[in-house]
Amino acid sequence: MKFLLLFLCPLLAFSQADSPYKVSFTNEKIKIDGVLDEAVWQNIEPMGEFWQYFPSDTLKAQHRTEVKMTYDNKYVYVSAKCYTRNKKFVILSYRRDYRAGGNDNVTFIFDTFNDRTNAFLFGMNPLGVMREALLYNGATDNSFFSEFWDNKWVGESQIYDDYWTTEVAIPFTTLRFKDETQQWLFKSYRFDTQINENSTLIRIPQNQIIMNLGYSIPVVFEKPLKKPGANISLIPYIAAGTGRDFVNPDNPNNGSRLNFGGDAKIGVTSGLNLDLTINPDFSNVEADRQIINLTRFDINLPEQRQFFLENSDLFSGFGSYVINPFLPPQSNLGGAGNQIISPFFSRQIGIAKDSTTGLGVPNRILYGARLSGKIDDNWRIGLLNTQTADDAFKGISGANFTVASIQRKVFSRSNIAGIFVNKQTLHPDISPNLTPFNRVGGLEYNFTSRDSRWQGKAFYHQSFSESKPKNAFANGFSLMYSVLKYTFRWAHDWVGKGYDAEVGFVPRKDYFRINPTLGFSFYPRTKLVNRYSVGVALEQYTMPNVGVTDRTAGPFLSMFFNSSARMLFSINQNYTYLFSDFDALRSNGKLPSLKKGEGYTYYNASLNYFSDQRKKWWLFAQPLIGQYYNGTIMSLAGSLNYRYQPYIALAMNFTYNRIDLPIGKNNVFLVGPRLDWTFSKSVFLTTFLQYNSQFENMNINTRFQWRFAPVSDFFLVYIDNYNTTNGQSRNRSIQAKVTYWFNL
Repeated sequence: MKFLLLFLCPLLAFSQADSPYKVSFTNEKIKIDGVLDEAVWQNIEPMGEFWQYFPSDTLKAQHRTEVKMTYDNKYVYVSAKCYTRNKKFVILSYRRDYRAGGNDNVTFIFDTFNDRTNAFLFGMNPLGVMREALLYNGATDNSFFSEFWDNKWVGESQIYDDYWTTEVAIPFTTLRFKDETQQWLFKSYRFDTQINENSTLIRIPQNQIIMNLGYSIPVVFEKPLKKPGANISLIPYIAAGTGRDFVNPDNPNNGSRLNFGGDAKIGVTSGLNLDLTINPDFSNVEADRQIINLTRFDINLPEQRQFFLENSDLFSGFGSYVINPFLPPQSNLGGAGNQIISPFFSRQIGIAKDSTTGLGVPNRILYGARLSGKIDDNWRIGLLNTQTADDAFKGISGANFTVASIQRKVFSRSNIAGIFVNKQTLHPDISPNLTPFNRVGGLEYNFTSRDSRWQGKAFYHQSFSESKPKNAFANGFSLMYSVLKYTFRWAHDWVGKGYDAEVGFVPRKDYFRINPTLGFSFYPRTKLVNRYSVGVALEQYTMPNVGVTDRTAGPFLSMFFNSSARMLFSINQNYTYLFSDFDALRSNGKLPSLKKGEGYTYYNASLNYFSDQRKKWWLFAQPLIGQYYNGTIMSLAGSLNYRYQPYIALAMNFTYNRIDLPIGKNNVFLVGPRLDWTFSKSVFLTTFLQYNSQFENMNINTRFQWRFAPVSDFFLVYIDNYNTTNGQSRNRSIQAKVTYWFNL
């Protein structure tokens, strides 16, 4: 009996069998001003008490948070009253779509289909700055979060002596849900910088991330929810600008231009959405943060274009991920994605290889259509078709892209999914190096237990092309078990030599990869350390007829401090076999390369460190020191940040690599100062420079944004790229763009 009680206690402690919260219908008109003076807010009860998530997960929150919910025929309303000690809050800026860490805010999450897999996230801070995002894959990892999604809703906050309040109204047209449903799942969490406390509406163990959709409460509406009326939005744009390519003066894109087009969002059903785009323009999308890549393979960067975002996991969620449960989250900095193989990667659409230079360049999209979402409680579908334009000057043929996916829910939080991807080259004579067609089909099983202790995936993909190569497959398997005291994860992938996913992300082929990780966690609750984990990790690639080509193995120490600082330290034994010549000095071909056919074993130590982001000055640093192939390396990457709230956020992003090999020496560095000046909640100016010594390029990017109406903007963007060897401009452009969101 004692043994049974010991086994059940952890399950009971984090039980999810909470009684439903009853959401009452209201006819009262609610003014969204954050004041909470309407009678409806006085007459309904809060959802319940908040529990600590950090620094402990076993105590009630020190500062109370009262969340209430009501609704009418058009909106669901949520309010929060957040008690505090004083009015000294940490506010990053007036910039929308901030991440929660390091600043005061409260977040509301709606799982409208009760599947604990996909959800809508909305957040507010004490100044009424809004954020929204999409969650997918159960939100079991920080990477399953898309903050680039944007939609129409309203919210406002007010600050008082010992508390602050917030009030939001979310249109039912913004959400997707089953017609006539009466129950959703809901969760809320709060970051309180005054006492450095993170708290949640439902208790969540610290070994799970705070967004995890497995920990939610049911909310039951007084009357069944009706599908909104005509749920149609039109988002036209007009853009004008001028640009010049000084390297290629004959480029037909030189000179002034006027573009217009737009998007449409049509609610086909309450759970299914049709996105349309004609001649889309992405000039307002912020430029990617540059990265010096020391590996021999490509890296992927996150999708930011609105057309591709909603239900993006139905298209881009297939394949294999690198997940390290002990690595401190880097969500505030962006950067490379963690997917290592995927049959479909949306950034391949609208980017093509210039046959004259071999470089990736923008390729105009003529149109696009996406049908995605829920058919019922168990089925989700995704259909996508886009077409790109010819560019004879750059030797780029237009192509048609079609993607179809289907997902069937099984058990409580698992699913079986299939995908088919087709790329059809329209004019192979313009791009003779391209195949006439490329197709990939895949089947996957994604598993997550109800309590998130078990997570896993198994997949098989097959590619098809005119040449019919052998071994055109990719498959993989992963399984992770995570509880408070320890975590074990096994993952392996096998990619055949003939596997070719032209619309996917496949940085390497013909390998078998294993990636086991084992770690043990301890909770000393000292004044300095909140939690630490020790363990060992291995990542190894093997190639047929060659043997081991890459290996990184060694122990690690992960620490979370009570100040909210965090770090991961590891000692690594590395092995690399070069099956082709490699520019290890990262000189862009100016210095000698290491020759193929040699294997190198080398040792180094690395650190990931985040300081306390509540401070005006905070630091992210990634030092690496030790051996590098047959020489040495000293590397430091990171970001030094300063906040003059709520107006100015300054960041100095930096990367420095000092590489010393017998074949030569090189200092490779990248410096990127960035100014984010938010004049108000609707006017923003972002300016950043990026100097990359590897490519001898200085990039200047300035973007002015005025949000003159909800999700409607005026942009003015200036871009200049300089050759730092002679000081001459490579290309320059200035673009003005206006978008407006109409609801019909």
